[in-house]
Amino acid sequence: MMTENTPFQEILAQQGIMTMEAMNWTKKNAKSIQIGIPKEDSKDENRIALSPQAAQLLIANGHDVCVEKSAGERAGFNDADYLLAGASVTESQNQVWQCPLIIKINAPTLGEISLMQMGHAIISCASQHQLSSEAIDQLNLKKILAIGLELAEDNGGEFPFVKIMAEIAGQLVLPIASELLRNKEGAGILLGNVTGVPPFNLVILGSGHVAEQVARAAWHSGIQMQVFDKDIYKLQRLKSTLGFPLITQVIDSENLPKALQEATVIIGALRSDSGITPCVVTEEMVANLKEGTLIIDVCIDQGGCFETSEMTNLKKPTFTKYGITHYCVPNIPSLVSKTSSLAISNLITSFVLKTGKTGGIEEMLWQGKSFMKGVYCYKGNVTHPFIGKLFKRPVKDIQLLLMN
Repeated sequence: MMTENTPFQEILAQQGIMTMEAMNWTKKNAKSIQIGIPKEDSKDENRIALSPQAAQLLIANGHDVCVEKSAGERAGFNDADYLLAGASVTESQNQVWQCPLIIKINAPTLGEISLMQMGHAIISCASQHQLSSEAIDQLNLKKILAIGLELAEDNGGEFPFVKIMAEIAGQLVLPIASELLRNKEGAGILLGNVTGVPPFNLVILGSGHVAEQVARAAWHSGIQMQVFDKDIYKLQRLKSTLGFPLITQVIDSENLPKALQEATVIIGALRSDSGITPCVVTEEMVANLKEGTLIIDVCIDQGGCFETSEMTNLKKPTFTKYGITHYCVPNIPSLVSKTSSLAISNLITSFVLKTGKTGGIEEMLWQGKSFMKGVYCYKGNVTHPFIGKLFKRPVKDIQLLLMN
């Protein structure tokens, strides 16, 4: 473990809060990894990539964890929690960023990349609204191994990070809509089925994990809903999964404009494996909606489903255009930062534990080829087709690069 005490740790020691000693590590042919957990640069990001429980598990398996002071506070974890788990906590940003493996939520900024050492690795999001061509170039200049959480796949071809965050966002959508409609002046709408009062209409664009969670909640509340998608097979899967009657239609049908005009809430949940959400609702269609309609664009981080969508944040989540309220927050799961952080920690911990068993991160990429698909920068090259297309950079096959 890291044993160097900072002034901050000495103060805690005086108060009786000491770092837990790591359990004896007896695994053979394993490689210890120093992991840095920095404080998120964005004030709008409340999650942390590694919980104290996850840190304790990694430390028990021989790894070192260095956490920047106050990094977990917005997720409900204090510095003492990490110290008791056996991690080191430091006020030095440089100390954290010099660890061979950095794990965080948001994509690294240019300033953060400048603190990294040549050839080190980072696991974080790789959202198009966070990354930049300059950041990609700096990562490659330092030959950083960069893994995008939302780009990584599991053995079944699913995107586990996207799936778990969609599950959380889907459960939050109706409570968000309920609060906005209930508090809006002149609206005062209750989402639900009240005796003698016609229920409001809900339209869901997309039939993935977000739609599944929203549809379940809407069904139990007696809300009338229609689900639209471009893929008839996804609609069939959704109906089969839910197990209750559901009106489903193809987006390209002439029924979409009519359904939108009758809706009180419209949820955009069309995600694309290519990384760019298809924009299916034009500005003209939005202008023709009834005044007071609420749009929640869950896919804004991939461009959004609505031509009028503009990215907002948790502090100022809505704006109005054509009399239509738009909610376009890209990190909805950050509203429940502790739950989201625990879910993210579960995904990341399993990957890092495997790296110790296989000898390191590069070796792990061979063992877990599905996770290899999440790598977008490696040894000075862009290795993910979406990132290459987005920033107009040549792409090289990572499997060929790993052989060299």
